[in-house]
Amino acid sequence: MQPRVVSLLPSATEMVCAVGARQDLVGVSHECDFPAGVESLPHLTRPRRVLPHGSGAIDRAVRSILTDALSVYEVEVERLRELRPDVIVTQDLCDVCAVSLDDVRRALRELAREDVEIVSCTPMRLADVWDDLRRVGTALGRSAAAETAAADLERRCAALAERARAADTRPSVLTLEWLDPVMVGGTWMPELVRLAGGVPLVTSPGDHAPTLDLAALAALDPDVVLIKPCGFDLARSREELELLATRLPWQEWSAVERGRVFVADGNAYFNRPGPRLIESLEILCACVHPTPFADLAQKHAAGFRRVTPALELA
Repeated sequence: MQPRVVSLLPSATEMVCAVGARQDLVGVSHECDFPAGVESLPHLTRPRRVLPHGSGAIDRAVRSILTDALSVYEVEVERLRELRPDVIVTQDLCDVCAVSLDDVRRALRELAREDVEIVSCTPMRLADVWDDLRRVGTALGRSAAAETAAADLERRCAALAERARAADTRPSVLTLEWLDPVMVGGTWMPELVRLAGGVPLVTSPGDHAPTLDLAALAALDPDVVLIKPCGFDLARSREELELLATRLPWQEWSAVERGRVFVADGNAYFNRPGPRLIESLEILCACVHPTPFADLAQKHAAGFRRVTPALELA
């Protein structure tokens, strides 16, 4: 008998499906949207408050919620009771990204469900992501499928890195995961940059995302800039482009003049520590080395765009 599975974050849902357990999913988070169709499953989470629209307003609202010792999201306890899961896949990395592990444990205590297995993901490096995939597979009785999936992702990463090593340059790369305030990509992002044949600026693998002011950004002169706001798709990021002129040293960076600033779908890619980090790496390769990776630029044309000096998407 297969376990009844609940996933409380999008990357975990992708992992459950990657190990062949899509049919075992009985509930997901309100943000789960891949693979297609999972969004129709019952939602087990909801925002604690309605968040505003702009990046700066969102940041201030989230900080206010966390200051009040609350999480940004909460568990739908009664729906969880109805679904009777055997396994819950959740996270213990970021209270801004999904419900907290403490909230999940509290919900299970309220339901007197001590028999539910919790698989909590806390990825800081790429290896952690692949190991989380294996742990999810083991918990769902699909260890062999998980090992195959993880090994394939590792192989594809290595193959892309081998292609990137053939390039004759090593551009410096700045990745940004929020624009107001400006936050630099940490955790697995520096590893992705190195695999793509670039030199990561500001952060090292496993670092939390730091916030930089305009003076600190002006001291940098990246060859390539990748902007991928967490939770924003391309259409939503387009609405934030005017921030580039005020939050970044837009007139000073040579990457702007050379057309080496890109914006990517930060909802589907880069910020989800799951199987699609391999597609994220492919997009990054196309940004860092456009000519050698022209095939990947074409493959992912819908997932990223170049930003012109006039703040338009090309």
